[in-house]
Amino acid sequence: MAWLRERLAVEAKNQLKPLVSLTMIELEFKGEDREPLNVLRTEKLPPALASRIRPEFEWSPALTMNNTIRWGILGTGKIARQFAAGLQHLPDARLLAIGSRTAAAAHAFGEQFAVPHRHASYDALVQDADVDVIYVATPHGCHGENTLLALAAGKPVLCEKPFTINAREAEQVIALARGKKLFLMEAMWTRCFPLMEKLRALVAMRAIGEIRMLTADFGFRAEYHEEARLFDLAAGGGALLDVGVYPVSLASMIFGPPTQMVSQAQLGRTGVDEEVAIILTHAHGELALLSAAIRLESPQEAILLGTTGRIRLHAPWWRPVALTLTREGVNDERITFPLTGNGYQYEAAEVMNCLRAGQLESHLMPLDETLAIMKTLDALRAQWGLKYPIE
Repeated sequence: MAWLRERLAVEAKNQLKPLVSLTMIELEFKGEDREPLNVLRTEKLPPALASRIRPEFEWSPALTMNNTIRWGILGTGKIARQFAAGLQHLPDARLLAIGSRTAAAAHAFGEQFAVPHRHASYDALVQDADVDVIYVATPHGCHGENTLLALAAGKPVLCEKPFTINAREAEQVIALARGKKLFLMEAMWTRCFPLMEKLRALVAMRAIGEIRMLTADFGFRAEYHEEARLFDLAAGGGALLDVGVYPVSLASMIFGPPTQMVSQAQLGRTGVDEEVAIILTHAHGELALLSAAIRLESPQEAILLGTTGRIRLHAPWWRPVALTLTREGVNDERITFPLTGNGYQYEAAEVMNCLRAGQLESHLMPLDETLAIMKTLDALRAQWGLKYPIE
């Protein structure tokens, strides 16, 4: 267990909190031959999960302090509006400022969400002394530049996924955050849902034995418009960065980084990847079978296959509210966490908890893992000969 001791030492040094909440496991299974789920098994635990365990922890939108944290949003598009709506479900959060490239867009956003500080430039937003943390909500190709801008101004940042356009940019952004000792996190909101906390605990407790395979897909049919962001290669369009990052991130959370990969992509008329199929092999031979698409509707489910059962994350698995646990010899168990709000408040609450605890990154989405995921995405694109004009 040397790797576990090493990981714990790193976490202690960086003051990172564990992920898995053992008190959230409340399942009971009938059958005298079944091992109770409240028995933690650490041997052969996936390294991606092994040290994320704390015996007593329950999710809360405000764990340590009651003071309000003041948010600024950089960008005024669809996902910025979704995040703003999510913040309304956190009584200890305030959307204080919005930054746009135009005064008109900033004013319109401010009117919709009652934002008092309305900035006509991104630079003015990050210089706002009253803002505690910035959410970067711009298109993929702008994430690196915009996050560097906010960090340079001394602001902690939650950056929308994909974290950057490639791993090289990610390294630069992470290096600046660590050099300035500022909080930074990729906004992989899926990991912050209460149901994912349950999933991590089930996996850590070996509820279905050793996890050997994962299948996950995320495909939707977008109407084709050559000028639209999804089909714009220069903007980092395509399935992989838009929705493929979800299943790749899930495989990383369960198994860690891949050791081998095989993939194929169908490139469309504008050069972006419209359909993607991926097989990842991990350190102990585990397999992840993943797919993503922007021109095909898929089931949007994820299934973890273990040696004694399986866990099915119901659609849409990337906004998870229900899973079914299937074990040999016992009835299936359906576990649900009904969605409150639109779900974006969970990642905002995680950021706020980290800021209050003085942490420089989240254990739900560590920066080293974010970088490893970006390297995986780069390697997949290399197999297709796909490069973005800005690279």
